[in-house]
Amino acid sequence: MKHNWMMATATAVAFAAGGALTAQSTAPAQTTSPAKTLSTPPAHVVIAREAGRYGGWPANHGMWSWGNEILFGFSWGHMRDGGAERGHPIDRQRPEEHMLARSLDGGETWTLDKAIGLTPPAGPGHIAGVPTEKGRELSRLTRPIDFTAPGFALTARMSDIHVGPSWFFYTTDKGRSWNGPFRLPDFGQKGIAARTDYIVDGPRGLTMFLTAAKSNGREGRPICVRTKDGGMTWNLVGMVGPEPDGNDFAIMPSSVRLSSTSILTLVRHRRWIEAYRTDDNGATWTHVVRAVPDSGRGNPPSLVRMGDGRLIVTFGYRAEPFSIRARISTDEGKSWSDDILLRSGAVDWDLGYTRSVQRPDGKIVTVYYFNDATSPERYIGGTIWTP
Repeated sequence: MKHNWMMATATAVAFAAGGALTAQSTAPAQTTSPAKTLSTPPAHVVIAREAGRYGGWPANHGMWSWGNEILFGFSWGHMRDGGAERGHPIDRQRPEEHMLARSLDGGETWTLDKAIGLTPPAGPGHIAGVPTEKGRELSRLTRPIDFTAPGFALTARMSDIHVGPSWFFYTTDKGRSWNGPFRLPDFGQKGIAARTDYIVDGPRGLTMFLTAAKSNGREGRPICVRTKDGGMTWNLVGMVGPEPDGNDFAIMPSSVRLSSTSILTLVRHRRWIEAYRTDDNGATWTHVVRAVPDSGRGNPPSLVRMGDGRLIVTFGYRAEPFSIRARISTDEGKSWSDDILLRSGAVDWDLGYTRSVQRPDGKIVTVYYFNDATSPERYIGGTIWTP
């Protein structure tokens, strides 16, 4: 079902999820330098916006690209009365829809589809406390997936943010049709809360990063898992970092492969983002650096390895001035630049959950959910920018 009323074009401007609200960390805030502006002004896009609707959390769904064709998913719910003081202002009594946004011109214009094939399984009936429409029953994969198929993409989702259950869908035609949902195992953990983060290793090989429940049953601790037989079976490869203490969590990894045996992953904590590296293909992990010292109230990273080898992380900054930001590393994640301002002008903390890809011309397309002073709805926006 096409929604032509949501097609948007990029406009250059001179100024620059989901889940239940998490408590702020008891750790002291980190010192963050003021964000620097880009030397070349970015172009901003309104991708999906409608009065009364809540567009949210692209990071939970995933983003994929095939040249200048870009696809990403997001949640399309309804606003509730009141602001963000009581948590995400999404109506938890009305079902949200799973939407897909597609661009054929590198993020300049977009069309939207309601992703019927990605409707969550009939059993749980909700995602992170928000009711959903009900789709097909969870099933087991019966034939191997070719992860190198030209139109392959995979999206992993969960019901409860602490213990799941979790599942995945896959496509081989660039998201025009989807297979699944297929159940993900618990890997010996108390539960798995899956968002989309994976690396294709070959026709039958894929490495995925998930969040396992901590020993107290709360979110979370990232794990590295792998299939070598096209998704028919999965194995736990390693735990990424120690279990966080107390009220802290380590969730929503975003990962890139540096070599055949080395992977860097960035992990969201309550108010910052940590970097971990493996040099034995996921079995053991070493803490590298705090890649983002302060993300406000906390936001997940989106990590991209550019064609020239630089690494870029984008994220939402959930403290004043509320904004979308980036950092750049030129040494495989050992050190990072100061914050770079991608977009400002939000009126409260409820924003971010970025996903980013690099276009063939080298520019970065970053998508996110956002708010501004013109009206209360949460909408899906994008920024096209030159690092």
